[in-house]
Amino acid sequence: MKRLIFTLCLAASLAPVHAEEIRVPVGQQGQAHANTDRPAAGMSMQQVIEKYGQPQSVRGPVGTPPIERWDYPAFVVVFEGKYVIHSVLKRK
Repeated sequence: MKRLIFTLCLAASLAPVHAEEIRVPVGQQGQAHANTDRPAAGMSMQQVIEKYGQPQSVRGPVGTPPIERWDYPAFVVVFEGKYVIHSVLKRK
């Protein structure tokens, strides 16, 4: 039985693997959405709601200090306490 498993593993490891590699220069990644307006670090939760409306979903708060995530259609906003610490564009 061990010999059979070893033989199968050896055969599988020797099988040729094919994959297409697509290279996108770092400078071009996300260029199409680079100018998308999103919350800046330091904005308060109230300012974000006033400018972008209510989020689609909210996760958290979790931990100390409290970290909370708000999801919008085009981006995600991360808060520490009541202030934005980061906003990230969503993958299209």
